[in-house]
Amino acid sequence: MNAVFAALLGFALGSIPFGLILTRAAGLGDVRQIGSGSIGATNVLRTGNKGLAAATVLLDAAKAVIPVLVAGQIWPGTEGLAGVAAVAGHCFTPWLAFKGGKGFASAAGALGALAFPAFFVCAMIWIATLAISRISSVSSLVSVIAAPLVAWGMGFGPVILPLVAIAAIVIFQHRANIGRLMRGEEPKVGSSSKT
Repeated sequence: MNAVFAALLGFALGSIPFGLILTRAAGLGDVRQIGSGSIGATNVLRTGNKGLAAATVLLDAAKAVIPVLVAGQIWPGTEGLAGVAAVAGHCFTPWLAFKGGKGFASAAGALGALAFPAFFVCAMIWIATLAISRISSVSSLVSVIAAPLVAWGMGFGPVILPLVAIAAIVIFQHRANIGRLMRGEEPKVGSSSKT
């Protein structure tokens, strides 16, 4: 039962569509009607409001951090499941017909709560990949794929399977980006095209 509670907590918090809530509250309309149609921070940034985009990143990360930490305190051993459920809730929120964001900020939050040293290394990988490729989706994908490998290398065995599951969700949500990458059509940072 503990695992069920942890999963429900993670999914419930993860499903809060902060990007949509913030843009509507700021009078910027429905963020799903612009850019990629995602509720994540990258799409919120397309409204031209950097503050809202930054707030979306922090809140989307926090909604994975909180269930992981709470699950660890109340139901020890279910932290990884709570993190996976939070990312799934963000990507497939029931409040938006099971559509949502790409999951990267929530994945980063889950990783930070599960294994902060590994999060730090993956953040460096993200920065380096973005600097080299100048493609946001590439840096996101490389980072989430690296996360379970980094965690394994740093001795965080119990979180490897949850990180693999999180990576699978994020990769699935980036399937359109992967298609554009294969066609050489994925835009670089600063482009106004869909990502």
